[in-house]
Amino acid sequence: MVWVCWQGLHYLRFSMQASSQGLAPLSGTVAIVLVAQGLVSWRVGLYRGLWRFASVPDLLNIVKASLLGLLALVVGLFFYSRLEQVSRAALLLYPFVLTCLMGMPRLLVRAWKDQRRRQAAEGAERVLILGAGHSGEALLRDLRRSGRYAPIGFLDDAAALRGARLLGLPVLGTIEHVARIARETDAQLLVIAMPSLDGPSLRRVIGHCEDSGLPFRTVPKLADILEGRQQAGQLKEVAIEDLLGRQPHATDWNAVRRWLAARSVLVTGAGGSIGSELCRQCARHGVRRLVLIELDELALVTIEARLRADFPGIHCIPVLGDCGDPAVIAHALRLGGADAVFHAAAYKQVPLLQGQLREAVRNNVLATDIVARASRAAGVGTFVLISTDKAVDPVNVLGATKRLSELACQALADSQSTRMVTVRFGNVLDSAGSVVPLFREQIRRGGPVTVTDPEVTRYFMTIPEACLLILQAASMGEQQAIYTLDMGEPVSIELLAEHMIRLAGKRPRTEVAIEYIGLRPGERLHETLFHPDERYSRTQHPGILQAMPHVAAAEQVELALQRLRAGVRDYDLTALECALRDAVSQFAAAAEEGKVQPVNVVAFPGKQTRFH
Repeated sequence: MVWVCWQGLHYLRFSMQASSQGLAPLSGTVAIVLVAQGLVSWRVGLYRGLWRFASVPDLLNIVKASLLGLLALVVGLFFYSRLEQVSRAALLLYPFVLTCLMGMPRLLVRAWKDQRRRQAAEGAERVLILGAGHSGEALLRDLRRSGRYAPIGFLDDAAALRGARLLGLPVLGTIEHVARIARETDAQLLVIAMPSLDGPSLRRVIGHCEDSGLPFRTVPKLADILEGRQQAGQLKEVAIEDLLGRQPHATDWNAVRRWLAARSVLVTGAGGSIGSELCRQCARHGVRRLVLIELDELALVTIEARLRADFPGIHCIPVLGDCGDPAVIAHALRLGGADAVFHAAAYKQVPLLQGQLREAVRNNVLATDIVARASRAAGVGTFVLISTDKAVDPVNVLGATKRLSELACQALADSQSTRMVTVRFGNVLDSAGSVVPLFREQIRRGGPVTVTDPEVTRYFMTIPEACLLILQAASMGEQQAIYTLDMGEPVSIELLAEHMIRLAGKRPRTEVAIEYIGLRPGERLHETLFHPDERYSRTQHPGILQAMPHVAAAEQVELALQRLRAGVRDYDLTALECALRDAVSQFAAAAEEGKVQPVNVVAFPGKQTRFH
């Protein structure tokens, strides 16, 4: 094409007369032009492009190569012949003509390939794309490339796009008319290409999609692609976390990586929902060694296998055992030489723990004290307790035991030893035993979906977001701190159930019933993130607040722990309940106000519980 361009322009300039030496098919001038343009084209990467994927960036690359090639051949010809017998008009036209000659074949090949794909896609699933922005454009390219789908048009609420065409596909109307347009175009699938929509807006769009009666999918968010949870161009079902509309807070990756880089980290409860995600996040951000403590052998095998497969460079040390056993935690700390300990092991099922006071105290309070003391004795730099919003003004055994575990950690803190950090947050979506997998199973069975009360609300956060904020809080430099994560707005459990039923392709209260069963033991209508007596201040991260709680005297905490140890040893539920309420004043006050349902102490029917 370079030869055709150069010779053709000069033939036209000299009225088709080829008597000059400069117009000979092969000459020194032609050789310099070919070599100069060839070197420039190689340098800018034209020879590495694939014609079947040619697009605007490739055309711009050709323009760049033509302009730089003109400069190179002018310099070469100047030194060769002082540009004698070289047409100045041909030089001016050279980059434009060469761009056309090199670009046209590429675009023709691309058009031919696209046409073949469209012919092969006859009978493919007809798709309406909701959203004619950048995501919609990228989705259209992916759908055409796949050959499995046949895009037929866009829907978008922007008035400026009415009647417009994007990559040859028309914008057929607004999203609220999706049901009518889908019938008129014989669409078979709806794809929502608006990953930046907030929760209420996405719920509105999904409501219109449900009215059409067609299946609908969405494109993954950029964060999910970067974290490896989704693949680019992959369609996914709308997830419940999409409908809740939580906008994850930005993470200070540099601070987290600086704190974790080349460290050894120990995680208790490593096979649980939070513990396993903490392990993955730590591995992803540069730890050298991970020590995994887990009581469930299957969970331990599973998380170890996944870590070794996904992060082969990380040294994983699995330890099967109870972290509340002093020998187990001491052995694990010796094996790993931990720089940081994340204590995620805990019992957390509110109704169950109301009748299992001994195990709640043993695992949530005494085991925490054992792990924290062992960490301090081993010289661990940072100990992080994973707590819960139920520790704020507790009205159940879970909240009271987690609050006492916070006090036990605070009692061990001093400026010369291990940093004691506590992180509180609310419910996490899809964690083991949470309401989301329960609702999903009930919907699968055809219902009914059981909701405790039509007014009940809860705070929700995704597991990855919670773990990233835990790491962010742990990386802060406070010697002793209680951090509360920003959980956003509370979510109605009734609304959550309705959304999950719709996402399953069914209609709430007609195809799947919703049944109200009343609050269970230890539950309350609304959770509290902040205690009125605790002062909260902003931290350097917008998603994390620091609490300034009332700190109990170390002697009082140690006395409470001694009473609890005795109660656990003797399985004395009445003594355990008295000691717990003596130690956690908010729990005792809630009991006096009638907010706390009685703890099950049927093993000692003749004894009376003392309230303080």
